[in-house]
Amino acid sequence: MKVSVVMAMAVAASLGFGLISAQASPSKRLDERTQTCRILDFYNSGWVSEGSKIFKSSCQSCHFQGNEQAAPFLHSESKTMKGWNRVFFEKYPKCAKSGAWAKLSEDELQKLNDFLFRNAASTYDANTATDCG
Repeated sequence: MKVSVVMAMAVAASLGFGLISAQASPSKRLDERTQTCRILDFYNSGWVSEGSKIFKSSCQSCHFQGNEQAAPFLHSESKTMKGWNRVFFEKYPKCAKSGAWAKLSEDELQKLNDFLFRNAASTYDANTATDCG
């Protein structure tokens, strides 16, 4: 009887922890700009994705340490998932308002947002098999 109670408590505790724990590397996101659900996986939003290449070629060409434009240094973990979505929805950075984003197509902006959302602060969990690539 005592063992059954302990087992039941352990199962309940593990289920409870599963409900409140954060999801590592999310599998989808709502794109507020287009009101579409974007499905994310390692190949379309991970480090090998087009979004990663766009980030390196477009964003980090200005947002690197010691740049002359006084642009803040950025990497994918500079903001949370919610923060990156807000950047793309509100287009509030100076570079968006100055027209630097105008050279990117809608498809490129979505891929870039997918990459930054999936790799944002607090999304990587080294103890989760889904984050191994």
